Amino acid sequence: MLQDCGVSRTLYLNSNQEERIVREKIEVGFQAFVSDGGEEFGAVRAVAPDGRPELVVYVENAGDFTVPFDAVEAVHSEKVIFTCAKLDRRLRQAINHAHDSEKPGF
Repeated sequence: MLQDCGVSRTLYLNSNQEERIVREKIEVGFQAFVSDGGEEFGAVRAVAPDGRPELVVYVENAGDFTVPFDAVEAVHSEKVIFTCAKLDRRLRQAINHAHDSEKPGF
C-alpha cells in the first residue's frame, strides 16, 4: 500500500524556469509511477492544461486525476515518477487498486 510511502528525492519547483523545464520534459503518453512502487499505474493525459502548473494523469480502473508539478520527482525514459507523499489521498488509493482487474478474484 502506498499510503505510508517514504520520500527519497524531491524535485522542488520554486521558479518559472524549473516549471518550464518539467513542462518541456513531460509529454502526453508518458507512463506514471510512484517513487516507492514498481508498477506503472497509468499515463499522462495532459501537461499544464490551460497553463496551470499541473498534469492530468489517467489511473487504470479509476479515471483522470490532477497532479501538481511539485509532486514530480523525476522524468526519464518516457516515465514520470511521482513522490507519493505529495499525492492526494484519493489518488494514492486509486494507485493502490490500479491493477485489481488483473488479479484473480477481482
